[in-house]
Amino acid sequence: MTPLTGYLLLSSLLFSIGLAGALTRRNAILVLIGIELMLNAANLNFIAFWRYGPHPEALTGILFTIFSISIAAAEAAVGLGIILAVYRHHKNIDLNHLNTMKG
Repeated sequence: MTPLTGYLLLSSLLFSIGLAGALTRRNAILVLIGIELMLNAANLNFIAFWRYGPHPEALTGILFTIFSISIAAAEAAVGLGIILAVYRHHKNIDLNHLNTMKG
């Protein structure tokens, strides 16, 4: 097994755990954690393909990863802001109880 295969297997395992966590949890914060785990699995893929690709001196994988991390940080900030606003209004962050979109 090559090191690239090991990284890709680890990444697919992380993505699967994140997907299962995002789809099966009712708590909004745990859903966000699952989404972050999936984004980190994608970052691991970027780094692995960059490192074991034909031109590792080009730094394209690093740039994609830095861009993806900044997008994930913005997503987490907006997601937590929405969760706080929902909690202040409903006093609950269970996703099954949040079925109305009234203001």
